[in-house]
Amino acid sequence: MTRLAIYLQDAHTITEAIEHTRYAESRGFEAVWQADSRLVRDAVVPMAAFGACTDTIKIGSGVVDCWTRNPARLASTFATLDDLAPGRVILGVGAWWEPLASKVGINRKRPLGVMREVVTTVRALLADENVTFDGDYVHLDGVELDYVYQERRPKDVPIYIGATGMKMMELTGEIADGVVLNYLVSPGYNKQAMQHLEIGAERVGRSVDDLDRPQLVVCSVAETRGEALDGARLMVTQYLGQQPHIMKASGVPESLLEEVGKILTWPATHEQVEAASKLVPDDIVQMICAAGTPDECREKVAQYMADGCTCPILYPLGPDVKLMVDTFADWTP
Repeated sequence: MTRLAIYLQDAHTITEAIEHTRYAESRGFEAVWQADSRLVRDAVVPMAAFGACTDTIKIGSGVVDCWTRNPARLASTFATLDDLAPGRVILGVGAWWEPLASKVGINRKRPLGVMREVVTTVRALLADENVTFDGDYVHLDGVELDYVYQERRPKDVPIYIGATGMKMMELTGEIADGVVLNYLVSPGYNKQAMQHLEIGAERVGRSVDDLDRPQLVVCSVAETRGEALDGARLMVTQYLGQQPHIMKASGVPESLLEEVGKILTWPATHEQVEAASKLVPDDIVQMICAAGTPDECREKVAQYMADGCTCPILYPLGPDVKLMVDTFADWTP
């Protein structure tokens, strides 16, 4: 059976997101991942809602950043989520992005070192260890999750790194339980990512096949190609302007990035995104999204899987979320 997950950001109300999650669970989806990357919707609150309203589906953060939550608080937060949905919670953590980080006072200096320290200490705390750590970024002095009224036990919370750059990919291969591969990348990008995950994995005597490799995929399904492409175009445009590092990794022409960047950055109004979207041609949308008819979307997702994705995390941007879920629920690539 094909492993499938659904990704939710802020395109739907939380009430709608709960219903989409429950429907995905009923159709055999194994996980729901909630975004936390922009200053629009915190991941933890919806994750708790999903955990309270479902029975079997796994619940991941896709992804929280490694800078704004102290590692001890990050560990206690995800330990609490595990109390709500035991064995179903996944901590996805990433290095955030510019210009948002600097605008809120975060200096993203040495992100590889910071990520290593955060993952190392959070994993130890979740394993019910007493942690003393004096790093360049993380400083803990005899810290543990101080359970008083509940059973003291290690928490079964795997840690996945949301990586885009190849150095972060190598670190992920070395220290993480899995990688959350980014969306809005071309399938060919995955081949390079697999090579660098393997480099990191080999450092600790394992293989890329020892890592889970779910991947965010913008998915806009509609009865006609035009309607589906329009459903994804605004999202593509937003990332062309606000996160060009992802777009460059996919081979989007520098000239298009420059033109879109003249119109929008972060923050951007809906009107700015709409204006810039007129510059984005259909072939760019289809290059980095699963957008089109059901058959076209399945074909695109199959490409990502052939190039290393183990579980598509489908971000529904078409007009009918149930149609997207149904398009993949009984699918075998």
